Amino acid sequence: MRWLAADDPVDAFPDIESACKEPDGLLAAGGDLSGERILYAYRHGIFPWYDEQQPILWWSPDPRCILRPGNYHVARRFRRWLQTCPFEIRFNSAFADVVAGCAGQRMGQRGTWITEDMALAYQALHDMGWAHSVEVWNGAALVGGIYGLAIGRVFFGESMFSRESNASKVAMLTLCRELERRAFAVIDCQVVSRHLLTLGAETVARREFRALLDVACEPRTALDALPNTPIAATDLISP
Repeated sequence: MRWLAADDPVDAFPDIESACKEPDGLLAAGGDLSGERILYAYRHGIFPWYDEQQPILWWSPDPRCILRPGNYHVARRFRRWLQTCPFEIRFNSAFADVVAGCAGQRMGQRGTWITEDMALAYQALHDMGWAHSVEVWNGAALVGGIYGLAIGRVFFGESMFSRESNASKVAMLTLCRELERRAFAVIDCQVVSRHLLTLGAETVARREFRALLDVACEPRTALDALPNTPIAATDLISP
């Protein structure tokens, strides 16, 4: 594992194939959370993940969990539930609130990495046009959401939360529909979980993931012109 200084160049990371096997994917520590370093890291299969008692830790696990937008699994029960769902979905209307919701839901869990510094870093990336949120509303209440970064045709999912049943599923389905419409290649889910697999996620070898990034992240464009009007959850039902 390499230690990075805050003034090291953004490309000072070691090759991801040198990451630790235990804990899986630990690659480097230190550095900073500048926008350019974070963007470089994601573009090369690396992400920050640490808690307040640790230095900044950078990871590249093997295998990698991904979700191809067109493969999102909509269970029949969920599809029926959507028919009367009162939720409304918006993009980028409450980014900071989604980050705070994710941080609050993860308190006490492994991976409570949404520290104040992390929140500020991703807010800066949002202000620069790289980080985005999907918000799920029930009336005036924010009940769920997801946020992450988009580089080229890859969306790097960071976290999601729910305050009401199925709210995060609605956020993910909305995101997948929008990304599929834009011909995005993949959503990076980082670390595999049983829940993600039930939604249609899969695992790929780190080497395969890096090759995917080499193609899908070029050119390094930001995701723009997201819908600026609310979407009714009932409109997510496929014909």
